[in-house]
Amino acid sequence: MDYPDYPTYPTDQAPGAPVRHGIPEHGRIPKYYAVKARLDQLIGALGEGDPLPTERDLSEEYEVARETVRQAIRELVLEGKLRRRGRGTVVAGPKLEQPLSLASYTEGVRRQGRTPGRTLVTLDRFPCPAALAAETGLERGAPVWHLERVLLADDERVGLESTYVAVARVPRLDVDFDPDSSFYAFLHRQGIGFGDADERIETVLATPREALLIGTPPALPMLLIHRVSRDTEGEPLERVRTLYRGDRFSFSAHLDG
Repeated sequence: MDYPDYPTYPTDQAPGAPVRHGIPEHGRIPKYYAVKARLDQLIGALGEGDPLPTERDLSEEYEVARETVRQAIRELVLEGKLRRRGRGTVVAGPKLEQPLSLASYTEGVRRQGRTPGRTLVTLDRFPCPAALAAETGLERGAPVWHLERVLLADDERVGLESTYVAVARVPRLDVDFDPDSSFYAFLHRQGIGFGDADERIETVLATPREALLIGTPPALPMLLIHRVSRDTEGEPLERVRTLYRGDRFSFSAHLDG
């Protein structure tokens, strides 16, 4: 079979990259974007943690204003390809890929050769409010635990997780649970299995408190996942709100037809 020739399509176009490298058909692109494309190539030739040349050196090499270089670098930082270190900028490592499944955060991070961890922010209990009861099916007024932890990967703060679970399901959570460990593994040891869950993902900006806990600028986009899960009997189990750094995470799912 003969196929038509498409001479204008870039033959080095990666399937996951912006179509035609993001260049409009009229061919006119902002100066910062041209610098960003060149920096992207430079990043590919460097290794994780390698420093980027200074803004002054880059502006002289590319013959553009320093603000043009600065804008290109800002976008690459937001995309997670670069990160700030002190007064300089270095190449960031690959993003952590989390599967959209009932697997735990611990499993997802370990699969990529990283060391998961968590830092406890708060563990308290209070009567289940009406909104939480309506969303999860938990009994209104019944005591619930709220477990809030900062998520770590190789000691780097990458997210913030809030979990709500009925005290009746895990009455000794404050005594028997290690906050640095997997909550799902803890539930499994209690004989509680996960059946199914509803999940919703959106893009948000962190609140000032969240940004402080995660250690990011408030303007950094975050991926927010809401999860309501049930056990194998269909009974309500947990409600989770997890913020992931948009520059450090991507998500994947396998879809069956």
